[in-house]
Amino acid sequence: MLYEEARVYLDHVSKYGSVLGLDSIKSLLGELGNPQKDLKFIHIAGTNGKGSILAGLSGILQQAGYRTGRYCSPTVMGYMERFQVDGQWMAEDELAPFVSQVKEAAEKVEEKTDLTVTVFEIETAIAFLYFREKQCDYVVLEAGMGGLLDATNVIDTTVLSIFASISMDHIGVLGNTLEEIAENKAGIIKPSCLAVVTSPQQMSVTDILRKKAGECGCRFVVSHPEKAVISEETMDGQIFSYGEYKDIRLRLAGRYQIDNAATVLEAVDALRRSGVPIPEDAVRKGFVKVTWPGRFQVLEKEPTVIADGAHNRDAARRLAENVRTYLTDRKIVGVMGVFKDKEYEQIAEIMAPYLSKVYTIDLPNGERNLGKERLCEVLRAKNVQSEPAENIADALEKAKAECGKEDVVLVFGSLSYLGEVIRLERETNVFERKKEERTLW
Repeated sequence: MLYEEARVYLDHVSKYGSVLGLDSIKSLLGELGNPQKDLKFIHIAGTNGKGSILAGLSGILQQAGYRTGRYCSPTVMGYMERFQVDGQWMAEDELAPFVSQVKEAAEKVEEKTDLTVTVFEIETAIAFLYFREKQCDYVVLEAGMGGLLDATNVIDTTVLSIFASISMDHIGVLGNTLEEIAENKAGIIKPSCLAVVTSPQQMSVTDILRKKAGECGCRFVVSHPEKAVISEETMDGQIFSYGEYKDIRLRLAGRYQIDNAATVLEAVDALRRSGVPIPEDAVRKGFVKVTWPGRFQVLEKEPTVIADGAHNRDAARRLAENVRTYLTDRKIVGVMGVFKDKEYEQIAEIMAPYLSKVYTIDLPNGERNLGKERLCEVLRAKNVQSEPAENIADALEKAKAECGKEDVVLVFGSLSYLGEVIRLERETNVFERKKEERTLW
């Protein structure tokens, strides 16, 4: 099997969608010799902020000398981004052997049982095999959907369970209330955990997480970003102090990234208390090297072009906060695409006051695509001038034409198309290339 054949197979399996539950992944991994049992995991769940926490903690562990695997989804820049060791993507020529191995195991499962193996379960099995082969000291693992019945929750060697901000997410699938969703996500807490670390949550959510941690005999830690002192704050990053950590440089903009960074620092302290050596220098180097594509990412200037994956109401509120912080009194022209199963009405309402005009686009996934004309209707109902664009490049070109050097093009919505936006910035003349290339994980 070649890389192209492996991708064809994975694309074929993906047509069958996803199914929450652990029976299939347990059977699949059993056929593969349970590679996950040879690994130590740091498991992250939540609604917004999982990726930034994963990037920060992974970078720190790497700088501390630990071989660190990271598994995340969805990806922005490319398929192989989801399988990384020490910040390097799995090479394309490495994928096919793992796909062949997992495909054979999946076929055996389906022959022996009435179970169907989904593409996310296949990818999760590939990740575990890959990280075991690379002899990772730690794997930082992002839950796909929820926690309790997510395929990643098959693991039982979790050393830390971490929670990013939890808000309304996958309503009707994970639950119909915030508390039901929190109960689901709390399922990643295991008796093996050295500690449970959480970002600040609504009180009812914190109570649920604390109770579950207590049932599993785990130390419970809540981060306190309100105690962070920010000494420098620009769109290129910020400098902050938190507890004993003074003047930490972070290359991610936004006050909410301080929330995520505080949670990372509490996780670092939890590991230290359990006997894992992590020098302060590794913490500093880990943070300064962190980049995370599509999170209020400045792609170009004159005009300023920013990409942000604000795909639910909480993320939109955070984007609006960044607009108020960094873009006061500047004309903003938007480019927006969003899936129909996302909170597009709420996103539009939150962002409407800041946008002079929005160009809407269709997204590649036909079944989930909201439709650019429908999105225009929603925006116009919020008193935002809007117009459908032919494609992403057309939307960017038209948005830039509306702007002077001091104005802003804000590309936001579902993460799925931001990778294409970034590639256009790099590879075509839609944007004038900057001399300084930005390094992306």
